[in-house]
Amino acid sequence: MGLAYKAEYPDMKIEEIHKKVYDELREKRPELFHFDLSHKEVAKGENTYYKVLSENPEAYEEELQLFSVKPFYNFINFLFFKTGLEASISTFLISIISYVLILILIFQYLIKILENHYFAVILTLLLSLFKPLLEASRHASPDSLSCFLLLASLYVYSVKKNFFGATFFAMLCILTRPDYFVFYTLLYVFLYFYKKNNVKKMEFFMSYAYLFLSFYLIQYFNKISWSTLFMNQFTKVQIYPISNPDVLQFSDYLNFIKSKFLIEFNSSYFPLILIFIVIILGYKFSVKNKLDFKVCLFFGFIYSTVFIRFLIFPILVNRMMIGFYLIIILSLIYILNSKKDLFKKTS
Repeated sequence: MGLAYKAEYPDMKIEEIHKKVYDELREKRPELFHFDLSHKEVAKGENTYYKVLSENPEAYEEELQLFSVKPFYNFINFLFFKTGLEASISTFLISIISYVLILILIFQYLIKILENHYFAVILTLLLSLFKPLLEASRHASPDSLSCFLLLASLYVYSVKKNFFGATFFAMLCILTRPDYFVFYTLLYVFLYFYKKNNVKKMEFFMSYAYLFLSFYLIQYFNKISWSTLFMNQFTKVQIYPISNPDVLQFSDYLNFIKSKFLIEFNSSYFPLILIFIVIILGYKFSVKNKLDFKVCLFFGFIYSTVFIRFLIFPILVNRMMIGFYLIIILSLIYILNSKKDLFKKTS
């Protein structure tokens, strides 16, 4: 909300922006101002952090920089704001529209790989009730938008056979959620060794260069380091992360990673989905077959992506993981029901 006001009114003082934002929030979402100071803190000072932000315009101005790492999400939010919508409504509208687009894309994919279109409708309806997907649609966050762009890039590549279009959506995905750069990097490694993609080497490496450039530009213009973002979320909340940042101790980082890994992994859907992957692959495939082995590697790189992402940002909140969940679920549906090779003749 603050970034939308800042873009629309570049000369407006932060005190005015702060007042506009919090006046609107008090009217639309008064429950946000019921601060629970008894809640057990993960990061030191998080219970009082949002109370401080609501009272301190200078701290709020530095807080806005935390959201500058999502430029495409901020751009879409600003476009909705420019149409005359209130800032609080525009942020939620992105999630709702993205939710609808995700379901349309899922349905389009399913009717391509399933002979029974009624089955595709039923599966789409069931996936529409998937809890992480519903949670993301109710949050003013880039989770739903990034999930749509992720699925769109894979759909355009595998179904529409358009490598350039897939690159475009992948760039937008990274500009919405930079952590997906890890996923795309491992995906490109996988595709490089998967010789049936029929993409010229020069086009392939140029495509990855565009993705790298998207990620690099975010890092270049971002004023807040990864260590500060990590501390703010997990160890110690900083009121002034730009003007007065603290130093992250490696021991604090390591201790937090070790204490959270099993808790986060077991509270996600990844263990349950892994069981289904092992059952289905054990029934359908043989590791002696090269193609079957590549399918195993595909799921392996997805879980590797999740693990690497956890080392960077150790939280596996389900609404943030919907992109990975849906890729795995749709891949398993494809394995069980389709005889087509979606990676054939990609151009």
